[in-house]
Amino acid sequence: MRPPLTLAQVLTVLDEPQSVNDLRRYFGVAGHSPFTGGQFERLGGGGDRPETRDVITAEDLVAVELLSVRVPPHTSLDLLQGALGKAVTAELREVHTNVPLGRPEATSYIEKGGRADRAWRLLRNADGIGWVVAGKLLARKRPLLVPVYDEIVACAFRTRGNFWRWLHGRLSEQEATLASRLFDLRRRAGLPEDAITLLRVLDVAIWMRHRDEHTGYRCRGLQLP
Repeated sequence: MRPPLTLAQVLTVLDEPQSVNDLRRYFGVAGHSPFTGGQFERLGGGGDRPETRDVITAEDLVAVELLSVRVPPHTSLDLLQGALGKAVTAELREVHTNVPLGRPEATSYIEKGGRADRAWRLLRNADGIGWVVAGKLLARKRPLLVPVYDEIVACAFRTRGNFWRWLHGRLSEQEATLASRLFDLRRRAGLPEDAITLLRVLDVAIWMRHRDEHTGYRCRGLQLP
């Protein structure tokens, strides 16, 4: 398997004009019809709002369906009113909502055994969830810290395990160059700063670029110019 993309390669993709156009298409800017996933972070005021930030809610379950995945009914009930939900809440209470990936203080949350990692493992191991849905649920609850991540994005970046730590490293690299570039890309695309996180800008830009060319298990990843 080829090595993950370097920071320079990621920046090359983001700097192409297509990235602005793809973001506008996805979020319904400049006359485009939005993708349903464009409401993932914003539905119901967001999953990290103070009154519900540590609890998986019915809105969170709907939000992940906007990203074309779903939680089985029996597991949904366990999250909403059972032991699984209580266990996830206990972990989320220890993960601040204002710590972004790429900052030093994020490291303890995402390392193996950290509270975000533990919450992810609880979700991943639940019946009918798996790693993709687990990540999307946590991205809804901690959008500054946890990226949306699926097979297409994994293939595009050429990463598999430890994606959080890999992206944490890229965001920390060269005095946060990647975060600065994502901030500028969000501005150029005309997206609301208070509603669309930098992690979501990155996820959507990469997903839109690779989704049509992705060929499944044997795909060689994002084709760079």
